[in-house]
Amino acid sequence: MMKKEFMAAAIEEARKGIHNGHGGPFGAVIVKENQIVGRGHNEVIHNQDPTCHGEMMAIHDACKNLGTFDLNGCELYTTGYPCPMCFGAILWANIAHVYYGCNVIDTEEKIGFRDNAFYEMLDDDKKMKAFCEELSREECLALYEEYAKIGGEKY
Repeated sequence: MMKKEFMAAAIEEARKGIHNGHGGPFGAVIVKENQIVGRGHNEVIHNQDPTCHGEMMAIHDACKNLGTFDLNGCELYTTGYPCPMCFGAILWANIAHVYYGCNVIDTEEKIGFRDNAFYEMLDDDKKMKAFCEELSREECLALYEEYAKIGGEKY
């Protein structure tokens, strides 16, 4: 399959989700060695869970299908530019490349989603400092040390 065909599969995944009332028009597929290894669409409404974005569901599916949390060498095709949460998951999964259909402005202007607000907040140090506060650092550092001592796996 080629890039356009993989994107068509992501679009079809999104269409499946919107016609089943699962959530917004966001679908994704994960590809490794020219094979789709994971599929997902937005299931926020269906699961009543704000983390069930199309990219997240595709990552879950690919990890399950491949038996690993490391998607090194994989590519992700998604109908919309990934939100910060999904970008975090994409980076944690070691996905090599992302192809997206609609951009952040499209997502806001065409269907009223607020992804741009998250990007603006992340870029505003003052807002982030008002939102996030350090607490119990010493106790948490002790927990980190405990993990390091038992040889916890790094990923």
